[in-house]
Amino acid sequence: MEKTALQNAVFRVSPLSEDEWNAFAACWHSVSYKRKAVLTSAGEVEHYVYFVLEGVQRAFYLDEKHEATLVFSYTGSFSGVVDSFQLQKPSRYYLETLTTSRFLRLAYPDFARLTNQFPAVERWVRLATAQALAGVLERQIELMTCSAEEKFRILLTRSPHVLQLIPHKYLASYLGLDPATFSKLLKSVRL
Repeated sequence: MEKTALQNAVFRVSPLSEDEWNAFAACWHSVSYKRKAVLTSAGEVEHYVYFVLEGVQRAFYLDEKHEATLVFSYTGSFSGVVDSFQLQKPSRYYLETLTTSRFLRLAYPDFARLTNQFPAVERWVRLATAQALAGVLERQIELMTCSAEEKFRILLTRSPHVLQLIPHKYLASYLGLDPATFSKLLKSVRL
């Protein structure tokens, strides 16, 4: 069942042959974490990429003056600090669970071996990374050009379920809004 969900997510990007899929699937292993577990810290190299079976996570940036939520992941999505993972360079970000979470995870040595051994797996990684980048660029446009209300409406149109899944302070951070503005929008904006 777990690997079926992973297979569906992988094949939506690019299908693999039976041999490719079997080799790929064999490298993903189940792990679970409690709420508020830090999976990756800034300064560490990301050793895993995750497929979320259950739960909600966030990647965020933190320094002495700022905390900014960058992205959320939840059931059926991939998670991890992807740039650190693929480049094997220290992360600038943190990855934490917001709720108890279950994953399938792939270790970097297996990832490197699979992408070297199977061109179709490397193609899948390239396409998945390009899709993720397209989403990041779209979000960047929204952050730079939209009003607070427009950002709020876009979020609720794209992912209406997040209001029940994710604490509002993190949603406000994700949208680049202060919590008071987010609270006002929550009370006044109707879709």
